[in-house]
Amino acid sequence: MIKDIIIEKVEDVAIAVVPEEKDGGKEWSAYLVNLKPDAIDGVLISSKGYGNLEGRNVKTTTFRHFWEKISGRDFVKIELIVENLLAINNEFWVSFWHHGTLYDKRYIFVTESITEENLTEIPLIGMKGVMIK
Repeated sequence: MIKDIIIEKVEDVAIAVVPEEKDGGKEWSAYLVNLKPDAIDGVLISSKGYGNLEGRNVKTTTFRHFWEKISGRDFVKIELIVENLLAINNEFWVSFWHHGTLYDKRYIFVTESITEENLTEIPLIGMKGVMIK
């Protein structure tokens, strides 16, 4: 039964949104950061944005990404985030397997939380960004 499935608390896996210089401008990219010493498997990430933008309720398309394996102490780029969408909630729902156990966590960057003022050093990536662990 589905009620019998135990989903453990996620630790040492983070989502980071990082500004990157490109062609004289700035792009924001979302990354999954695996801080665990060993790999995670069957990584599925669903991402979407929602909220109020310029007086209108908006909802972006849901994207789904899959990686068979992400090595320990490594990171992967998930997607680009269009700069005007930083003003709404950006949600990343991450599911993965680790040592035969299913893990699942929803990471939500709330409205206006992805800003220059909130940048900190992101482990493993070596750049500044906003991270939820």
